[in-house]
Amino acid sequence: MKLCRFLDKGRVHQGVYREGVLLDEAGLPHDPEGVVWLLPFTPGKILGLALNYPDHAEELGLSRPEEPALFWKPNSALLPHRGTVIYPRGVEFMHYEVELAVVVGRPMRKVRAAQAMDYVLGYTIANDLVVRDWVKNTFRPPIRAKGHDTFLPLGPFLVTREEVPDPHDLWMRAYVNGELRQEGHTSRMLFRIPEILEFISGFMTLEPFDVILTGTPKGVSRVRPGDVMRLEIQGLGALENPIEEEA
Repeated sequence: MKLCRFLDKGRVHQGVYREGVLLDEAGLPHDPEGVVWLLPFTPGKILGLALNYPDHAEELGLSRPEEPALFWKPNSALLPHRGTVIYPRGVEFMHYEVELAVVVGRPMRKVRAAQAMDYVLGYTIANDLVVRDWVKNTFRPPIRAKGHDTFLPLGPFLVTREEVPDPHDLWMRAYVNGELRQEGHTSRMLFRIPEILEFISGFMTLEPFDVILTGTPKGVSRVRPGDVMRLEIQGLGALENPIEEEA
């Protein structure tokens, strides 16, 4: 099921998107082009993995990590579908990153990989934006590079685990102004989702609606004010956001 939240005529709706039709909690249809999209859920903690796709590590000239290389994304970076990304003043190189985001469904503490998928609620699309100017010779980017306001567009749907038979068999694509810039497949992850969840839950309790960003494939490139990014993951929909320069 594709779950979502949106604002229409001043009212917030908990909706579903089914066979191309946007429905509210009463089953009434709405025009997807006429609503204001909200985050599909309220995230808890947000963790990301750096260099979880070997081809992305290669394009950055960095070695593969020996264990999941984690970083934080602050909740203040969150942005819904069609929200406007703010391009920081004075920045030269800002990159998009299409990523499969895993949403935790129930508390996890020291859960083994063999049971880890039972704790997954579902999946959504994330755009893990980063300012490369602020990354200095490290595969663990400083929070300034990843944590700027609006640097985590997320959504538009929370797709439940039952709708995704194999999260490691999905195509991911990123377009900028309609041009295909990035394409990859989740089968190429260095650390797969069960391993990631076992690793994190081994030292940190994961809670419902915590979000894990699982990394991006090669193909990241520069975006600028005026660009429109559209990220697609097979079966999860499309996440679109314009960019404007900071006032």
